[in-house]
Parts: sequence; structure tokens; C-alpha cells
Amino acid sequence: MVCGIVGLGLMGGSFGLACKGYFDKIIGIDHNIQHQEDALKLGLVDEIGTFEDLKQADVIVLAIPIRGIINALNHLSKLNLKKDSLIIDFGSTKESIVNECPKNIRKNLVASHPMAGTEYSGPQAAIADLYYNKVMVVCNIEDSGEEQVKRAFDIYNYLKMQIKIMDAKEHDRHAAFISHMPHIVSFSIANSVLKQEDKDHIVTLAAGGFRDMSRLAKSNPHMWKDIFKENKKNLLDSIEAFKSELKKAKDMIENEKWEELEEWMKTGNQLHKIM
Repeated sequence: MVCGIVGLGLMGGSFGLACKGYFDKIIGIDHNIQHQEDALKLGLVDEIGTFEDLKQADVIVLAIPIRGIINALNHLSKLNLKKDSLIIDFGSTKESIVNECPKNIRKNLVASHPMAGTEYSGPQAAIADLYYNKVMVVCNIEDSGEEQVKRAFDIYNYLKMQIKIMDAKEHDRHAAFISHMPHIVSFSIANSVLKQEDKDHIVTLAAGGFRDMSRLAKSNPHMWKDIFKENKKNLLDSIEAFKSELKKAKDMIENEKWEELEEWMKTGNQLHKIM
């Protein structure tokens, strides 16, 4: 079985590493020449190819930004792909992808979002166990072909992932609160500290708490700009909810409502009891 991976960064590269024993051949496609060279050197793929080579692929993985995924789907719709080929996308938002996928290849697409990743990017960031025991959210499978869904699930089971089925619109709302808003908060913390503190003080005083809260600010800005743009409305709703909680905390501190503040923090403690 032949797999084509479009995008050889953290997600695509890690998928290639993890699936070495599953596929007979893995073809890598990336517009970045350095990424191509690194992917070959690191053994993430067996060879570098072009979109034309995807005609021979049984499985095509799109591990690129959301608008790139939609452009790739439009390109694939014009190729003479294998009739039962499986297309998997790893987009961080799903509604625009499932809505804009060309009709002639919609049954080939199994829209998926692996709840996995790190703050690093590029082929050098790829790790073989990135997907192990992580959740794979699969959206709107009623519009995917039965054979394609079966094959996708077989791959996810091979990777030892937990499969969760969800509506694309519902997924994007939840992702805004649980994934996208925390990234905005982390970038905000990083920018506030950089504007108020000099480098020496940051290095001297930054401990575990600050490092944990600011870790996501190391994420790829170009990639996250695209995610925020695609999920704008849901992201704005999540920011408003966060602002409301922050305002509550500010008011309690300002008015010295220390007991009330403690109860508010205890409520926040509940989150990690369900995680």
C-alpha cells in the first residue's frame, strides 16, 4: 500500500515515522526544499514526489495549513486518483474543509483532527510516538465512503489512537475554547511580559509556572494565524468568555474579596479532576 504525505513538518513527518511498518512506500511532498532534504535524511518518507505521484497513492495525508488543505483538495479533485483512495486531512478546524471539499472526492475524504502536537515545527520536530494514545476526532463521517472510513479507522487503530466522532461545527466551537484560546492567552502573556520586563529579569525570575503558561507562545505564528482566521467567530466567543473570568478575578482582588476569590480558584481546580 502506498501513502502520500503532503506537508513534512511535525504532523506529517511524525505520521510518516509512525506508519513505516504499515505502508509499503511513503511518498513525501513539500514545497520547502530543505524540508524535503530533512525528511529523507531523517527517514520520515521513502522518497520525495509531486502531486502527480498521488495518482498511485492508496492513502493521501494532508498535513498542511487549512487553506492549503482546501487548495490541495481542489487540485486532487482534478487528478485521476484511485477510485477507492482515502484522503485524510489534519486541519485544526473542520467546518470549512468539509463544506469546501469538491463533491467528486467528498466520499474519499475522512476529515480528521489529531489532538496531538508540540510547540515545535518542521521535519526535525517529528517524533514516532506523537500520535500514540492520543485522540483522533473524525468529523461528518456520514459524508465519507464506508471503505474510506474503515481504512482510516484501521490506520488510527494501528497508531493506538482513541477515535471520537463529532460534527464539524461542534468540533470547531470546542476547539476554540480548549485549544485555540489557550494559544492566544499564551501569546498575550509573552507579549505583556516582554513589554514590561527586561531580559535579565525574565531569565532570573521565570520559573515553572511562567514557563508552562508561555510555552505555547513558541508555536508557529504563521500556522496559528491561519487557524485563528478560519475559526474567527468561535475564537472571539472564547476570548469574551476568558475576559469575563479575568474581569471577575480583577474585581475580587480590587475589592479585597479574598474568600470569594479562593472559592473561584477552587472552582478552577475542578478542571484537572476530569482530565
